Amino acid sequence: MPDATPKNPVVMLHGYSDTGNSFQAWIKKFEENNYDVKIIHICKYVSLSNEINIEDIAEGLDQALAEKLGNNRTFDAIVHSTGMLVIRAWLAKYSSQGYYRLQHLIGLAPATFGSPIAHKGRSFLGALFKGNREWGPDFLEAGTRILDALELGSKFSWDLAHKDLLGETTFYGSGSDTPFVFTFCGTQQFFQSPLLNNFVGRITNRVGVPLDGTDGVVRWAGCELRTRKITIDFTKQQPEDKLSISPWKNSGIAHAVRVKDHNHGKIMGDPSLDLVESVFQALKFTSEQDINLWHQTALKRLSPNDSENAEWQQFIIRAIDDNDEPIPDYYIELATSQNNQWKRIEDFGVDVHVYAQDKSLRCFHVDITKTKNLQDLQIRIVASSNSEYVRYAGYASSAENSDSITDLELDISHILQQKDIRFFYPFTTTLVEIRLKRQTRKQLLQFMAFTKSKF
Repeated sequence: MPDATPKNPVVMLHGYSDTGNSFQAWIKKFEENNYDVKIIHICKYVSLSNEINIEDIAEGLDQALAEKLGNNRTFDAIVHSTGMLVIRAWLAKYSSQGYYRLQHLIGLAPATFGSPIAHKGRSFLGALFKGNREWGPDFLEAGTRILDALELGSKFSWDLAHKDLLGETTFYGSGSDTPFVFTFCGTQQFFQSPLLNNFVGRITNRVGVPLDGTDGVVRWAGCELRTRKITIDFTKQQPEDKLSISPWKNSGIAHAVRVKDHNHGKIMGDPSLDLVESVFQALKFTSEQDINLWHQTALKRLSPNDSENAEWQQFIIRAIDDNDEPIPDYYIELATSQNNQWKRIEDFGVDVHVYAQDKSLRCFHVDITKTKNLQDLQIRIVASSNSEYVRYAGYASSAENSDSITDLELDISHILQQKDIRFFYPFTTTLVEIRLKRQTRKQLLQFMAFTKSKF
C-alpha cells in the first residue's frame, strides 16, 4: 500500500569534482519509495574553479532554495562528501532568516572536517586526475579554494566549527527548530585492488597503510557533527584555570553509522538495501521517536559484525600567543604516568597533518584503543619563534610556583577527574586551542647614550 504521508522536498548536494549525476541510484530509490520526482532537487555546483569557495556555493544554494521552494518551506537534504560543508556554511549564514527550514539532514560520507587527500589535489596530479577538463579559462583547474577548505586542519573548518558547532546557537539536535542529523560512512578503502591502494598510498605519503580509519576519502572520526573544544591556556597563573573544556554540543543527533562493504563511491553509486532502508527511516524520524533507538537499529542492520578494533579520534590543534597571533613552529606531546614517571604516548604523534596555509593548525589522527581509559595525562608543548628576540612561555603548572613563566607542561589528569570529563572520545573530532605567552627579550631594545659623535 502506497505511503500517503506528506513528504518534504529533498535537496541533494554532491561532493567536490562531482556532478548531480552521482545521485541517480538514490533518485531511483526515492521513486521506489513513492516520492514524486518533482520534489527532488539536485544541486549541481561548480567546484573546480580556483576562484570559487564554499561560501560562494552556500550563497548559490540560498538563491536556489528561494527560487525552487519559495518562502516558509521545510525540506530535507542528502549531502555527499563536500556537500556537508556547503550545507553547514548555508545554515551558519542564512538559516536564521527563517524563510525555509531544514528538517532532516542525511550525510553520506560527509567531509565534515575535511579529507586526508584534499591537500594532494592542488598538485599537478590532482589537476590531472580531478581537474576541470573543459576547454576554457578554468581548464585543468582543481578548485584551489575548495581544496584548501577541505584540507585537514584548515582555517575554514576551524572557523566554521566555531559558528555552527561550538557557538551559542544550537544548529543540530532534537528540537523542533533544528534538523535531525543522520550520518553514514563506509568502512572499505576506495579501491579494492591492493595495487591501486598502494598507488594511493604513494601519492598520499601513506604507503602500506594508505588511509586507516577511512572510507578511502574521508575519516570516520571526521564525519560527525558532534564535537567539543578544549582550551589549554598557559597564560593563566592558576593551574585550574589553564584547562577549560566546552560541553558537548549537538548532543541530540545520532552517532555516525559505519556501513560495512561500502566505500566513498559505493555509498552513492550502489547503496545496499539495508542502507537505503536506514536512510528512509531517518527521513521519517520525528521528535516523538528515540534517536538512540534509531541508532542501535541502524548499527545492527549496517554493521552487525564490525571487525574493526581500532577506535579513531581526530584532534585539530591550534597554537596562538596572548595577542591571538598564530604560532607556526611548535611540538606537542601527550604523556601518561607509569611507575611515577611520565612516558610519552607514542600513538598521539604518528599521523599528523600540518595545514599548509597556517602552520599553527594541525590535525592529529589517533587510534585511541590503548589510550582512551588512561587516567593520568600530561600535555607538553615546545614552541619557537625562530628569533633570538622573542620566545614563548607560560606559567608553571604547580600553584607553588605560579610566578614562574618558563613551564610549558600541564598535568591535566586531576582536572579531568574533578570535572568527570573524558579526554578521548572515539569517532569524533576535538578542537584544541593552546595559548602561550609571547615575551620579547631585552636584546630587542637597547638604550644608547646620546653623544655628539655619529652613531
